[in-house]
Amino acid sequence: MRSKSTIKEKPKTIVEQACLQVYGFREIFEELDDRIRLACQSESTLKNYSRKLAQLSLHFGRPPQDISEKELNQYLAAKARYSKTPSLSDFKFSVYGLRYCFKFLGLNDRLIQLPSIKRDGKLPVVLNYDECKALFKAPSLLKHRVLLSLIYSAGLRVREANRLKISDIDAGRMMIHIRQSKYKKDRYVPLSPMVLKGLQKYFSVDKPVDYLFNGNEPGSPLSIGGMRWALGEAKRRCGFQKKITLHTLRHSYAAHLLQHGLDIVTIKELLGHVRIETTLVYLQVVNLNRCNLFSPFDKLYSQPSFSHYYN
Repeated sequence: MRSKSTIKEKPKTIVEQACLQVYGFREIFEELDDRIRLACQSESTLKNYSRKLAQLSLHFGRPPQDISEKELNQYLAAKARYSKTPSLSDFKFSVYGLRYCFKFLGLNDRLIQLPSIKRDGKLPVVLNYDECKALFKAPSLLKHRVLLSLIYSAGLRVREANRLKISDIDAGRMMIHIRQSKYKKDRYVPLSPMVLKGLQKYFSVDKPVDYLFNGNEPGSPLSIGGMRWALGEAKRRCGFQKKITLHTLRHSYAAHLLQHGLDIVTIKELLGHVRIETTLVYLQVVNLNRCNLFSPFDKLYSQPSFSHYYN
């Protein structure tokens, strides 16, 4: 039996540090936890907001409501200044976390003092058909080939693929049951017959247990990091220069369904979007990829008369 002195204590998270070191932060965190769970928002929302509020509180040694407007502005300006993408990640979650916190504290006068977040207006990256086929063929492991194919074929979010269990594959109805995804919603999406064949072969070779894609630890799912590694290796083998993420496969799924004539409302339901505006962006992507685009100017003149137009 090991002595207590040889047992290493697990490092405390930044939220735990703030709860211990900043007077009043624990109450803020518990209130945040309650509000997010009652609103049926995701664990990732709680994690992102609480971490940013903890970082802020540890930086000043005070909970958010006791930090002045000037101090907050300087803090947020520093985050925006040193971030390559200030509209995203660190800066964004810091602002959103503060807004959420001030709202439930009833500090409505402080909400308008926070900077607005502008959408960057970028269209999603989408793979063409040949790129998809090359990517799905590239991994050396059958498990990874099936993983990437499944994500694309069903338009899955990364965490949806991470949490899928064998029991969620309904081969009888040719459907995939996605449980308690974003906004705590369930949905069904069609199961591709070709992907089902790949899954059956994968089952016979790898023999997964419980989770569709098992991780290193028994009874654990393949980590999101492991999924990203599989994509990175496939991308390297293909020699792609596009900035591809696992979410690119979901974007490609939506754009390709639209190209094949599926209506935008059905695509919205398959993707699990709450707002149709989120889905409408794919209309722009598909329009840009159409090979038969033309300018109405070209229809005003016949080719012979046009050739003399600028003479």
